[in-house]
Amino acid sequence: MSVSAAQLIALKERANAIREDIIAMLVHAGSGHSAGSLDMADVFAALYFHILRHDPTNPTWPQRDRLILSNGHICPVRYAAMAQAGYFPHAELMTLRAFGSRLQGHPDRERLPGLETTSGPLGAGLAQAGGLAYAAKMDNAAWRVYCVVSDAEQQCGLHWEAVLFAAKFALDRVICIVDRNYIQIDGSTERVMPLDPLRAKYEAFNWKVFECDGNDMAAIIETVEAAQRTVGKPSVIIARTVPGKGVDFMEGDYQWHGKAPSEPQAAQALRELRTLAGKIEAGT
Repeated sequence: MSVSAAQLIALKERANAIREDIIAMLVHAGSGHSAGSLDMADVFAALYFHILRHDPTNPTWPQRDRLILSNGHICPVRYAAMAQAGYFPHAELMTLRAFGSRLQGHPDRERLPGLETTSGPLGAGLAQAGGLAYAAKMDNAAWRVYCVVSDAEQQCGLHWEAVLFAAKFALDRVICIVDRNYIQIDGSTERVMPLDPLRAKYEAFNWKVFECDGNDMAAIIETVEAAQRTVGKPSVIIARTVPGKGVDFMEGDYQWHGKAPSEPQAAQALRELRTLAGKIEAGT
């Protein structure tokens, strides 16, 4: 694995700082999506601060890796990671969902440099990623396409059309990362519209399948590196996450899917995250 113990601690600290930003953004906005944003903080810290080839000072660098966020409602995690990486001033995070802001409730590529697509309709992200990867293959380009998707949006037919497309054209520069947190706005995914056995479904569609703990930084990096070595077929990483990760009263509760914390709740969440930051720094 291409990361040292010191780098792992730094990445965990970065993920925790992203979670703090998410809470601050959501309580200031008074609306937004808490659970998925928090549970993907580890993945986005790994992407922006270790995995992606990118340049915040040159967002349109032709050789950059492309990152597609299909489930755009968890954009607070992407905005926080982007601000910490230097794409825009950190203070701008407090404009989340404000009228005229560049940080809308779903990412808008025409407003904010560093976004490849405008997110919105669930299920569309992998189709966009497949198109980008097919263009890269035609151009014999070296960059990769990473596509973050929710588990519930795999209840959409368009997603599986994109799965077919990527397999047909052997798009091995595509790595799809599934936020497998088992929740959606109405409850458990397995109650609303069961997805399991999810691994077997992707294997039947001729994808290389990996699974990992999506809240374990070392596991995320190791699994992405294994996916990068895949040749001749697209890869999917089923990242098992805990919705609301890092905030005790949110963890595992689907009701936080589309809800922002109140001021007292945000204060409690930030206390928990700052306590966790001390434990990460101490290596405990």
